[in-house]
Amino acid sequence: VEFSLRGSPSSQIRRCPRCAAMDSSAETQNQNQILQMTQFILNEAKDKAEEISAKALQEFSVEKLKVVNSTKEKIRHEYERKSKQVDTQNAIARSTAINRSRLEKITARQDVIGLINNDAKGVLQTQLKDQKALGQFITQLIVQGLLMLLEDEVQVRCRACDDAVVEKCLAAAAAEYAKILQAETGATKACRLSLDKSVKLPSAPAGQHGPSCLGGVVLACQAGKITIDNTIDSRLGLVLEQAKPTIRQLLFGN
Repeated sequence: VEFSLRGSPSSQIRRCPRCAAMDSSAETQNQNQILQMTQFILNEAKDKAEEISAKALQEFSVEKLKVVNSTKEKIRHEYERKSKQVDTQNAIARSTAINRSRLEKITARQDVIGLINNDAKGVLQTQLKDQKALGQFITQLIVQGLLMLLEDEVQVRCRACDDAVVEKCLAAAAAEYAKILQAETGATKACRLSLDKSVKLPSAPAGQHGPSCLGGVVLACQAGKITIDNTIDSRLGLVLEQAKPTIRQLLFGN
């Protein structure tokens, strides 16, 4: 270091070129270090940012997958629920249609049997217009009723229009009844028959609503406490009920 005194008493320092060069080199080195540190910090920040971005993207993918799976599960459950609901509705509709078809079939069959019943009534009315045939038929009805009652005194009820015919049949019916008992049991038993003039059966149907009777008799005993319905209507209903399986087989098959 070179010192020199000039003029004033104050001293001045003059730097040598070597020292200036050393200072410049140190400054350059410091700047390089600062740049390196800055670059290091930037690289660290960049790596950290990339790491955060990758982690955020990973978390987003995981959450997205959860949402997608949850939505798929909800859609699947909703589809199953609606599918079961549709199946239930279809089963109900199918069952309703089957029941409706069965009811329609039963109604149609009943209508056919009703027509047969009406035809049978018409045939009977035509055949019983013959007074001789009517008398024999009523006699048989009375005898059948007596065999079920086995009473000593029986009243016979009929329609008002059949009083004359029924009254003529009483003696023949009592005799036939006693004859059958004698032949079947060996016992001699008679029955006193009388025409009930206070209680009459309804008249034949005339296209109007209300009780009606095609004919026949009702037998009563024990002051009317015991009765046997042997009217044409009840006998026809009984025969028709017994013949329904055969009628169904003939008309409708299996």
